[in-house]
Amino acid sequence: MADPATFYVYILRCADGSLYTGWTTDLDRRVAEHNAGRGAAYTRGRRPVALVYHEPQPDRASAMRREAEIKRRGRRYRERLVRQPGPTP
Repeated sequence: MADPATFYVYILRCADGSLYTGWTTDLDRRVAEHNAGRGAAYTRGRRPVALVYHEPQPDRASAMRREAEIKRRGRRYRERLVRQPGPTP
């Protein structure tokens, strides 16, 4: 059985101040990919990016659902998540 912290939903702050939300199984690797230009197309032209928030999820499906929820709720919600105390780098 997978470790409960194996899957993460994360938020990156891009160089232009925008926020990007995604999910991964390896935060360090994924942030490095984004900064190397091998991440999402959205972040390629907005480097460097910094990890500003993450939260563990029990499985891939949960991570994907939580990512969709965060994106659906918009920027104000993401900004609140980033400011709140909790699981961050």
